Amino acid sequence: MEYKRISIDTSKHVFTIHAVDEKERPVLRHDLGRAQIERFFARLAPTEVALEACAGAHHWRRRLIALGHLVKLIPPQYVKPFVKRGKNDRNDAEAISEAASRPTMPLVPVKTVAEQAAAVIVKHREMLVGQRTQAINALRGHAAEFGIVAAKGKGNVEALLAALAAEPTIPEIAKAMFAEMGRHVADLDAKIVAVDRQLLEQHKGSPVSQRLWAIPGVGPITAITMALSVNPAHFESGRHFAARLGLTPREHSTGGKHRLGRISKAGNERLRQLLVVGATAVIRVAKPGRRSATAWLLGLLERRPRKVAAVALANKIARVVWAMMARGEAYRRQPSAA
Repeated sequence: MEYKRISIDTSKHVFTIHAVDEKERPVLRHDLGRAQIERFFARLAPTEVALEACAGAHHWRRRLIALGHLVKLIPPQYVKPFVKRGKNDRNDAEAISEAASRPTMPLVPVKTVAEQAAAVIVKHREMLVGQRTQAINALRGHAAEFGIVAAKGKGNVEALLAALAAEPTIPEIAKAMFAEMGRHVADLDAKIVAVDRQLLEQHKGSPVSQRLWAIPGVGPITAITMALSVNPAHFESGRHFAARLGLTPREHSTGGKHRLGRISKAGNERLRQLLVVGATAVIRVAKPGRRSATAWLLGLLERRPRKVAAVALANKIARVVWAMMARGEAYRRQPSAA
């Protein structure tokens, strides 16, 4: 039997299949093991297949495309509204099919194996930074239990450890644990430095990263992270790229009245964070006469708080990043929008 569309709710071991006919009526609901998926689809004529863009989705999209099928990846946040009352695998698979049936449904671009491999080092660094932050917060929290309070930031860890070691009221067993936590933080610092060294080496050998480095507010780590993580062909314009990073405001408009709220914070949190931090660095030294202090930025700082201005500048930097990646050197000779 030929199907109009087959949707798959994926998991580690059990995949739920939901197929519909030309009249959108369910004609197949079945669970398959991971090893059975390729054999099942190899026997079918070319069919539209829909998956939720979650872990492993790009792998399965590539495998199904190799079998001749047309594969769509649906963002999870756009599938959720179609889930009927009561969440289970079959309802999830049906919701994916419903979402895929909408002609205006935005799709997630497929990533190649090379693109996924290049991004592993960026994600690994992000994990290490998160673990270091967690370890430092735990150290500060335990120290506060003994009445010793330290300022935030990794730069204050050494002073905190020294204060804990010198405090006579803290039992020796606790001091030993504090020292162990300090060594753990230092070990994470060393690992982050090693990863940063690898990223800088890739930055030196990447023409795209070198171009992005010329943008005010974009350092070498941000530049190489963008070069490894972003494919400009997946976005129609710089505005779409900024929106995908969550740097555009949420809109709640009705009755002809436009109401814009805070930024959506959608998309890649790490890229958004790097751009906002870079924009904050530009604002910190923004003075008339500096190359990065444009008339637009100086005027914005007079009207709005610095944090709001940083987000607005990060939005502009994101648009310039997309343009330089999409258009190359030809765009670099144009006046900078940041």
